[in-house]
Amino acid sequence: MVKFIDGGVTAPQGFKANGIWNGIKESRKTFDTALLYSDVMCEAAGMFTTNKVKAECVKLDMERIKSGKAQAVIINVCYANACTGAKGMEIAIREGKSAADALNLKEENVLVCSTGIIGQQLPVEKVEAGMEKLAAGLSKEGHTNASLAIMTTDTKNKECAVETVIGGKTVRIGAMCKGSGMIHINMGTMLSFNTTDCAITNKMLLEALHKVVPATYNCVSVDGDTSTNDTILLLANGKAGNSLIDGPGEDFDIFVEALKTLCVQMAKKIAADGEGASHMVECTVHGACCEEKARVIAKSVISSSLVKAAFFGKDANCGRILCAMGYSGADFDPDKVKVDFASVDSNGDYQSVTVIQDGVGLEFDEDQALKVLGEKEIFVHVYLGEGDAEASAWGCDLTYDYVKINGDYRS
Repeated sequence: MVKFIDGGVTAPQGFKANGIWNGIKESRKTFDTALLYSDVMCEAAGMFTTNKVKAECVKLDMERIKSGKAQAVIINVCYANACTGAKGMEIAIREGKSAADALNLKEENVLVCSTGIIGQQLPVEKVEAGMEKLAAGLSKEGHTNASLAIMTTDTKNKECAVETVIGGKTVRIGAMCKGSGMIHINMGTMLSFNTTDCAITNKMLLEALHKVVPATYNCVSVDGDTSTNDTILLLANGKAGNSLIDGPGEDFDIFVEALKTLCVQMAKKIAADGEGASHMVECTVHGACCEEKARVIAKSVISSSLVKAAFFGKDANCGRILCAMGYSGADFDPDKVKVDFASVDSNGDYQSVTVIQDGVGLEFDEDQALKVLGEKEIFVHVYLGEGDAEASAWGCDLTYDYVKINGDYRS
């Protein structure tokens, strides 16, 4: 059984975090630099952007993660250190070295993440100047400040933690992430930092990520753009004391279930906080012949700009759902499709309206549809009528504020 707990990335034993303001960018007055640290060396795994253009810090981490070891992560906002060339790589190395020196670690055991404006150099000297203060303030309670420090256009910090039992030992997994815009299938401008006190090898950590990420973070879309900086890191320090997970089996399955539960929650947080969003939209495709088909269709629906615009206008435009399904590339029988829109009202009551039955748009109660689509969270249920598999994807509506935010992003 998986249980939600408090504590974010420092919920697992042996992890500390901190976030401070270094004045990296003149216009930012809130925390801008975060540090995550384990008391002992961790097994480590990561997944990175599929964009051909990769930030210099991503390139550095992709090389360092090959060792399967890490003990700390330094994160800055304001500047993405992408499209910055050889100087950008020097800056990434300097940033990591500064953290390593402050923590008395080897450089290769520190991972470096950046997010913000692409194509401008990070004033790394400002990060270096604050490193001793950042490291000195590391604590079990520092998870919230760290999660605040990694925000860019996010309107709220995003953190979560779960615990489960593996081999008779309580195992915890914590997370913090940022993501609001430039979010699309195959992650987005999404940095996700995950920690666990589970005893597990880096090989199995990577396998766990490959099982979980396609069904969680890779099912989120805000605006159709896949970033240069997407990174998800998973560090395990083994302090839970469970028998080492070094291969498939029941213990590994329990770990994967807990990690997926955590990542689904984080994916929803990202979708709900999409730039300018007024609605979170979850699409679940039911009755598919396989999970992959269900996932492809769900992703297509929540990625559609026309679907997003319809939900912004509280318009139950069911044709746009079928249209997005049709160009998803998945093979299905349109004549069997049923579509419901649903939400939960302020009293906690479930409300829904069926808008498509057997592939045909229905005459429905427009007032009821307006009530359903007026809530902050909207659920689209698509029924294919061909099997028992299902999958979900998460997105948000497309609003005027999205254009305002991204029309003036560099300021």
